[in-house]
Amino acid sequence: MSYVRLALTNILTPFAIAALLFGGTVAVSMAAPALVDQAQAASTITADDLLSDEFTGATGLGQANLKSTIGNIINVLLGFLGIVAVLIILYGGAIWMTAGGTETKVQKAQQIIVAGAIGLAIILSAYAITNFVITEFINATADSITE
Repeated sequence: MSYVRLALTNILTPFAIAALLFGGTVAVSMAAPALVDQAQAASTITADDLLSDEFTGATGLGQANLKSTIGNIINVLLGFLGIVAVLIILYGGAIWMTAGGTETKVQKAQQIIVAGAIGLAIILSAYAITNFVITEFINATADSITE
């Protein structure tokens, strides 16, 4: 009987600790907005103040529109995915080179290389589609965008 009690204690203790931590976190996060006093600003900062040429020149941020920024973020993410796909292909090649004639390792390496090549093709086509769509969105609304 004591073994069962010990087993239940060992199983339930982490769950009890996790429940207490989660409950405490939820309680504190719900109480936090009530504890915050409304701040009174000495002066109001407008969007024109933040997006002025002086501010963007000093910070190096520029005034790119949202469509260009989203397109750049997607292109960077697809670039990282392309690097991962190439690394997968290289990993498959390393397995093939170290297979030593073992047929199962060679087949596994071939499957990895094919999967990496398919992934790379998907990433390249996603890059082309994204580049085309973002360019067309920017060109279609170029008259309403001030850059």
